[in-house]
Amino acid sequence: MNTKNYYSSDFRLGIVGGGQLGKMLLQETRRLDIGTSVLDPSPVAPCRIGSNKFTEGSLTDYDTVYAFGKDCDVITIEIENVSVEALKQLESEGKKVFPQPDIIGLIQSKIRQKNFYKENLIPTADFISFEKKEELLKAIENKQVPFPFVWKQSTGGFDGRGVAMIRKSEDLNELPDVPCLAESLVPFEKELAVVVARSESGECKTFPTVEMDFHPEANLVEYVFSPGKVEAAISEKAQNLARVVAEKLNIVGILAVEMFLTKEGMILINEVAPRVHNSGHLSIEGNISSQFEQHLRAILDLPLGATDTIQPAVMVNLVGEEGHTGPVLYEGIEDILKLSGVYVHLYGKAETRPFRKMGHVTIIDPDLEQARAKAREVKEKIKVISQ
Repeated sequence: MNTKNYYSSDFRLGIVGGGQLGKMLLQETRRLDIGTSVLDPSPVAPCRIGSNKFTEGSLTDYDTVYAFGKDCDVITIEIENVSVEALKQLESEGKKVFPQPDIIGLIQSKIRQKNFYKENLIPTADFISFEKKEELLKAIENKQVPFPFVWKQSTGGFDGRGVAMIRKSEDLNELPDVPCLAESLVPFEKELAVVVARSESGECKTFPTVEMDFHPEANLVEYVFSPGKVEAAISEKAQNLARVVAEKLNIVGILAVEMFLTKEGMILINEVAPRVHNSGHLSIEGNISSQFEQHLRAILDLPLGATDTIQPAVMVNLVGEEGHTGPVLYEGIEDILKLSGVYVHLYGKAETRPFRKMGHVTIIDPDLEQARAKAREVKEKIKVISQ
């Protein structure tokens, strides 16, 4: 166990990425008076407020990330699209980088990620990978890839981008010529997620299994329900699978594991994120420790916190309305602030655009069905529009 004095000292935690995930992590570092430096390309990033030092710069430029990390004691990320090579060099020079750069590099590529599951006998949907579009078209022609299937861009896709449902030949026209996966369509009953934390000492804890509802067009999470409405045996199976993935990766920090539950009761890994994640936001109000506190504990090799549910919780994502781009206006926010058990988190983004994540609302209630009903009311009342 690390005995370094992190608190009210010259210790410096570096966070590569300054968006809303970093902002919520800073709330925990502030609470414990742990010094932070943040790197982000935007001068108006949410983390410009709350960090001890804010640096404007590219997350993917080797020299920028390397120079930033040299002044930090421990380095973490809040987004995967970073210079892995710079982080590897810092690690080779003795800096602690969590999650480890090799893991970030693996997860940056959906092809490498899926091959990792296959090699480690971790259940996942069947897939074939291709280096270019021509190979995919030939495989379809040869009946190796039947319609319908899910197309996934290997790198660079996030928040619903880089994923497409391919039902017929015409759907292929708009696909870019990039390395990709053709994944078998899973007739799932529910989409689940488990957030798991693993410390440098190997201590491992999971949060309760949550259930996710996605927006049909944007492929973004609209609601997260905790605990998920699944049988106890299914929930336990999901948490055990999340632990297996974390252990196989040997990750230090938070790992969010997204899964499909089939009608036959099988659980298949969809994909993972090596960082704090949208599916764990409701842990701030809903659980004894939040995912942000837990990530901090894990990367600093502190004892992991309890993850028990305080009250059932539902999270509603606040995303920009279609047809609205420009300075943001939160219409109806006063109406939802009148409701009890409702917690509004705005991410500090001044500009909205369609489907951009602008904030979230967590609703807690002793009765999950009451929380679900209130969440639907929140969704109807608040709109993220432009002025």
